[in-house]
Amino acid sequence: MNAYAGFDRSDYPGRAVMDWLKANTNLSFCGFYLPSPSHRDDSWMRADDADFDGWGFAPIYVGQETVGPGSHLVTAAQGALDGAEACARMAEAGFDKGAFVYLDLENGPPLLTPQREYVAAWVDAVIAGGYAPGVYCSFLFAAQIAALRPSARIWVFHVDTVSPHGVGGPNVPAPDPALSGFAGASLRQYTDEARIACPVASGGALAVDLDSSAFADPSAPVEAAAAA
Repeated sequence: MNAYAGFDRSDYPGRAVMDWLKANTNLSFCGFYLPSPSHRDDSWMRADDADFDGWGFAPIYVGQETVGPGSHLVTAAQGALDGAEACARMAEAGFDKGAFVYLDLENGPPLLTPQREYVAAWVDAVIAGGYAPGVYCSFLFAAQIAALRPSARIWVFHVDTVSPHGVGGPNVPAPDPALSGFAGASLRQYTDEARIACPVASGGALAVDLDSSAFADPSAPVEAAAAA
């Protein structure tokens, strides 16, 4: 299948970088971090709309985590609260109803019962709030997430390296997400700590994680994506 190249990074890189990437690479979408329990930075939200001309988005909500830094209130009740907050953040950022928002799960397996309940409640609350749910998770338990809530679009991480490395040429790879280890994946994060040569970035290179997607705009409501 055709796939589209994208990137994500925690903080917003600035208008000059976004314009340069759009003009000089095949990147079609970017992660858009919403302020959330485990990601308080709001730099993506503060960018001007004009900064994003021509870009698709993968809105990311980093909710309750089971490992690493961040908040760890992994319960069904908190899932409902966080799903409602994700909808509010999407509206604040200007995303239309029906747009997809992706819950970020940083852990690997096992997918334990409290996290299952949290994810299910988050997905249900996002649907109730008028948006469309997606879940970013390890390819090793993506099938369990898909079975838990089939309405959720799946974005897997299955990376080839976590060491800093350069990306050569203007054409960034876009591997088929379905070949990620979970055939039902619509998006895949396939490498971490990539460095894109970018003359307008600090130090001449932009540090990103690289993604591929079945959609040029992973946030687009299903009807809009089908029309495109």
